[in-house]
Amino acid sequence: MHPNALLELATELLHRVMRFDSPADGVVSAFFREHRALGARERHTLAETTYNVLRNRLLFQHLAQSGKGEMERRLAILGWQGNEGFLRAALNEQEQHWLEQVKKVDRTSLPEKLRHNLPEWLAEPLHAELGNEFWPLVDSMNQSAALDLRVNTFKAKRDDVQAALAQANIQAVPTPYSPWGLRIDGKPNLAKLDVFTKGEIEVQDEGSQLLALMTDAKRGEMVVDFCAGAGGKTLALGAAMRNTGMLYAFDISGHRLAALKPRLARSGLSNVHPVQIAHERDARVKRLAGKIDRVLVDAPCSGLGTLRRNPDMKWRQSPEAIKELTQKQAAILESAARLVKPGGRLVYATCSLLDEENEAIARAFIEAHGRDFQPLPASEILDKAHVSASQTLVRDEFLRLWPHRHQTDGFFAAAWERR
Repeated sequence: MHPNALLELATELLHRVMRFDSPADGVVSAFFREHRALGARERHTLAETTYNVLRNRLLFQHLAQSGKGEMERRLAILGWQGNEGFLRAALNEQEQHWLEQVKKVDRTSLPEKLRHNLPEWLAEPLHAELGNEFWPLVDSMNQSAALDLRVNTFKAKRDDVQAALAQANIQAVPTPYSPWGLRIDGKPNLAKLDVFTKGEIEVQDEGSQLLALMTDAKRGEMVVDFCAGAGGKTLALGAAMRNTGMLYAFDISGHRLAALKPRLARSGLSNVHPVQIAHERDARVKRLAGKIDRVLVDAPCSGLGTLRRNPDMKWRQSPEAIKELTQKQAAILESAARLVKPGGRLVYATCSLLDEENEAIARAFIEAHGRDFQPLPASEILDKAHVSASQTLVRDEFLRLWPHRHQTDGFFAAAWERR
């Protein structure tokens, strides 16, 4: 493809993504379906350029003001993640001169908001909470996440999967905490590998694996994944149950549950029962009141713990949206708690970095239901699940994961046992 044609495509893609009316990954995927002739290298350049602009939006918009022409084209030039010589061939003389001048700007002297590239409503609470760790967090969120795999322990062992990947020239190392995980640098195509088609691996961030380990589902139990989505944690729970018992995957989205079906088929699990519900008070939920051994509530949240993968989230969320989410989170947790039988376990989790979606929800639940639900120390649960260095993952007896500390997405989890 001619260099300028690829730059024009990058410009067009940024136009679409920066409307912020849909998740960026979905917009990028739809764009590639429209342009099926693109090769793998061209797709990589377009996708990585787009995500680089989203990560550095405030900085690049500031630097782009000194240039001329279409703003999205200037942003694409500043965020370019392809071959530099290819880019230079796409630029006119004026653009080349402008880019050279921009490269001379001392970025360390710029205002903080242009260096952290976060909206102020998000930067302020994170800075207040983390202090000197704020900038390491910023740096970690501006890096692409590694690719984590969960070994389906119902079908395979981690060492065997690691060896099979090595034979395919894919180097994988055990994840530092999860006993189920393998970590890969880069983004190799896994879809045609035997270990993938046989259902021996699933792509799943290590932090997400730890949420399933916090739930500690056992053989023969009745378990509910209350907000199952596409089922990553559902499949982990089913494998932990060794394909016994009954595992309900509840979600309000039939589309998300449909995405679970091919993964479920590969997994070899027959104990999973996907159920679309209308809301958290659905009659199909109420029928299970007081009958369930384990309930995992991976609540709808801001997703701000996933900024390494979804940098558009920081621009698509708002304080008003967070307030609505916290009300929904509290209501869902309240309804899910009714399912748990005496002696059963309730786990509340998010992939958010914000206290108001995490500790605040958990503490409010404890205050309201302390007589009925006993808090369980996360460190004890993780130790029993053979999670390495579990003490480093816990704050105030809650699971609290940070990208800069743990090289996972940002996750939170609290656990209780019904008295």
